[in-house]
Amino acid sequence: MKTGSLNSVTQTVQFLNQNSDRRCSISDSKVKGLQLERLRKGVGKWRLRVEDEDGRGRSCITLGDAPLLSINEARLLAEKAKKQIALGEHPSAKKALNRQVPTVYDFIHNSYLPYVQGYKRSWKCDAGLLRKHIEPIWGKKYLDQITKADLIGLMAKHRTTHAPGSCNRLLILLRYLFSCAIKWEIPAIKSNPTAGIPLMKEDNQRERFLTSEEAHTLYEELKRSDNKMLQYIVPMLILTGARKREVLDARWEDFDFERRSWRIHTTKLGRPRHVPLSDGVISLLNSIPRFDCEWVLPNPKTLKPYVQIFSSWNTARNAVGLSDVRMHDLRHSYASFLVNSGRTLYEVQRLLGHTQIKTTQRYAHLSPDTLLDATNAANRAVGGLFMSMASTPVSSTSQISMGA
Repeated sequence: MKTGSLNSVTQTVQFLNQNSDRRCSISDSKVKGLQLERLRKGVGKWRLRVEDEDGRGRSCITLGDAPLLSINEARLLAEKAKKQIALGEHPSAKKALNRQVPTVYDFIHNSYLPYVQGYKRSWKCDAGLLRKHIEPIWGKKYLDQITKADLIGLMAKHRTTHAPGSCNRLLILLRYLFSCAIKWEIPAIKSNPTAGIPLMKEDNQRERFLTSEEAHTLYEELKRSDNKMLQYIVPMLILTGARKREVLDARWEDFDFERRSWRIHTTKLGRPRHVPLSDGVISLLNSIPRFDCEWVLPNPKTLKPYVQIFSSWNTARNAVGLSDVRMHDLRHSYASFLVNSGRTLYEVQRLLGHTQIKTTQRYAHLSPDTLLDATNAANRAVGGLFMSMASTPVSSTSQISMGA
């Protein structure tokens, strides 16, 4: 209910302290649209009624509490709000925009994860990282409240308990998450708070390659394993350089023996690739017992692909003193065998299915013997010209005359 109009501070106090529990309002006599709404005895709100941005209605902007704000202070705030509206900064529009900004938790579960599930094979890793490291600290914050300072603080704390590689994975994930928010035009997200934060240098790349002798020793132990399929699985990994899951999920229909090719349907990059079959692989495939199923290397008990083979693999490698050899090191070893046999990095890159030569260079380990043979190539190129000098003694007199 609206009653009369305000002219002075005294009238404001009288209006707020009248003996009535009824809510009512009174307009200011000087500023159009400014009103004082009495909520209960002694308590009120200063509000400014303005036309909506689209001109279809009117809305109220709350300026502050009464009597904490005097009538003169309320008038100044009202005039300021009107100027902002005249300049195109309508408070109701900003308020509506803010209501569209999701919390970090809502954006993760309603936008980001549903999107990456459609194409990213490692989306469960993203979900785990976000659930463990981001949602507990930022979940209830609005997306536009996350600042660069928040990111710097998070990464500084994270690196005290995690390796550089783990820190980089989290930073890359957050960088992509905010890039998606910008790409999808989430209101109020104008910049990526991860911009300018560098990745940490990773010095934790392991280099472990099987020697030919180790491979032979390991194979003899595999033949004694309780897991009778392990003697086929591990050689398949060594002879093709394929990833463990690619081998375990291989189907007979994927192999074209006539063209000597193995088609891997879904790789780490999410697209198929073809692996040429060497004589050794052909021989290995012909030696594998056939089961009444589509899988090449199934679990004989279930006739389905193995979920994991770590237990039997761990027993076999420990038995021959190769406890530091991981199953993925067999892929490294394949590349090492190729390069040490004189194959080019380009060939190795194609065989491993790498998109970048930089990745292949990590696997391309050269043995000291190979490097020694390579450096001797310079000597062979000049026909051992300078080796005769080393076998011919030079007299001190000759040395003096040469120095002169």
